[in-house]
Amino acid sequence: MNIGTFKIGGPRVFIIAELSANHNGSLESALAHVKAAKQTGADAIKLQTYTADTITIDAKTDDFRLKQGTIWDGKYLHELYKEAYTPWEWHQQIFDAAKEEGLICFSSPFDFTAVDLLEKLDAPAYKIASFEITDIPLIEYTAAKGKPIIISTGIAEEEDIQLAVDTCRSVGNDQIVLLKCTSSYPAPFNEANMIMIPDLAKRYSVLSGLSDHTMGITVPVVATTLGAAVIEKHFIIDRSTGGPDASFSLNTEEFTAMVKAVREAEMAVGVIDYHLTPKQQTGREFCRSLYIVEDVKAGEKLTAANIKSIRPGYGLPPKHYHEVIGKTFTGNYSKGTRLSFDLFN
Repeated sequence: MNIGTFKIGGPRVFIIAELSANHNGSLESALAHVKAAKQTGADAIKLQTYTADTITIDAKTDDFRLKQGTIWDGKYLHELYKEAYTPWEWHQQIFDAAKEEGLICFSSPFDFTAVDLLEKLDAPAYKIASFEITDIPLIEYTAAKGKPIIISTGIAEEEDIQLAVDTCRSVGNDQIVLLKCTSSYPAPFNEANMIMIPDLAKRYSVLSGLSDHTMGITVPVVATTLGAAVIEKHFIIDRSTGGPDASFSLNTEEFTAMVKAVREAEMAVGVIDYHLTPKQQTGREFCRSLYIVEDVKAGEKLTAANIKSIRPGYGLPPKHYHEVIGKTFTGNYSKGTRLSFDLFN
């Protein structure tokens, strides 16, 4: 599948810089993040498209107060999302800025009206956030647009994932990427479970990847070595500016380092190839081979005393050792002579 001009599942990991709320309510900051994301080497920048009123209601009851052990505990949902949302009137400018930078831009919609807005902006793909994986009507409506759909699995059980995948396929959309995600902010390393990346791909016959909330760049590198097609990581120019998601976002230097490490990991994973490179072939000169290790005369037998397997590798391969023992030298040869078949019979 392609997202914009990028082939997902090709030789390169699709790296997404998640803007989320890191613009801190400033369009100028949002546009600066687009430029900075491009400079890090990211392939895409992703928004979140909702308003406080499309994602929740303004209610001050206990049900609507965060108390799950998150960094946002104590806030009411409407209060948090009013602070964190990306104004819809900014979207066109952000999409345009990304296009100018040669950066792919798309978003996570949180209701039907958000999908409609993103369709008008010709979004090349959609992301379903972890907490929306059980919103089957939203997944159905989004997948029906026929564009690649990336789904985070942070709070999902197997049956949730299966239903989400089946829903996409029921409307003829098989362009699905499932992201292993740990919905803790930040997420601990011992809950990353990167081994699930190849399992997701095999179990659900999809592409798979990572939506990461751990600190640092170790987990994205591990994900790359395990076959991740997509890596998403929260991005902020400078964590000291604060904001709802700042504490678990990578700053410019860190995100740049992550992109570099992922690209190096891609090269290190490489391909299955048992052929030697020219440099490796040259290195075979240092392997062991059979040499005459003391002066010998014609008619003498080849013995364990006068031939040995030693470095370098210019003589007969050691695999011939047992078959040549007991043969007879055909001439006089000095110590250090490479053993070859024409020296004995």
